[in-house]
Amino acid sequence: MTVGEKTYRYISLQAAEQAGCGPMARLPRSTKILLENVLRHNGDHAALPDAAYALTSAHSYETEIPLYPTRVLMPDSSGLPLIADLAAMRDAAVTVGTDPRRINPIVPVDLVLDHSLVVDLAGRANAAQRNLDLEIARNVERYKLVRWAEKTLNGLRVIPPGNGICHQINLERLARVVWTVPDGDSEIACCDTLIGTDSHTPMVNSLCVLGWGVGGIEAATAMLGEPIEIRAPEVIGCRLIGRLSEGVSTTDLALTVT
Repeated sequence: MTVGEKTYRYISLQAAEQAGCGPMARLPRSTKILLENVLRHNGDHAALPDAAYALTSAHSYETEIPLYPTRVLMPDSSGLPLIADLAAMRDAAVTVGTDPRRINPIVPVDLVLDHSLVVDLAGRANAAQRNLDLEIARNVERYKLVRWAEKTLNGLRVIPPGNGICHQINLERLARVVWTVPDGDSEIACCDTLIGTDSHTPMVNSLCVLGWGVGGIEAATAMLGEPIEIRAPEVIGCRLIGRLSEGVSTTDLALTVT
């Protein structure tokens, strides 16, 4: 596939169907994203037949499939313990005579500093800046760890305080819909998928980016390049007919349907 002057490789679901991985043309788009992920990471793996069958079959929701997210999203409230774990792993590497610089996230990680703000001042012109200054002063030790991690760990990007909340930044600035990953001398274009330790991570699904909210163990697993195991999800489609009455918002509709 050529975009502009650059050529990318990609996983063809049509070719996979022709190779016997099961019917795919009428699968929900969310399932196709998972299937592309499975095929891209497990093309020669023994688990591929079961995982592919689970995603293409209408009755295999108990089968676990390996998911390799393209990136990890963390607010500071749950992300700092994982950063501390990586720091401890580096200390352990030194103890056993291993180069600590080998300890890095394998997939891109975004750490958003958004959970430390306290509104001390309001209703005045300098309130926002003053609150930010107080936040930084109160969290000097925590932010020193963050600064160390940003300078030391490859693949970690830090969004400083004062830039917005985690899931908002993910929607507006971090999500790509189509991601690219290196593959030898070329790059593979693939679906943007992520796991996040913020409970609002699935909001990004509205942009056709598959996002899962997870705990710290799953996030650490993905950071180190290992798959997280999920059950092949049952997908239910809804067709909404008609229009909303005056005064009814899309939020009202979403809360009613769900």
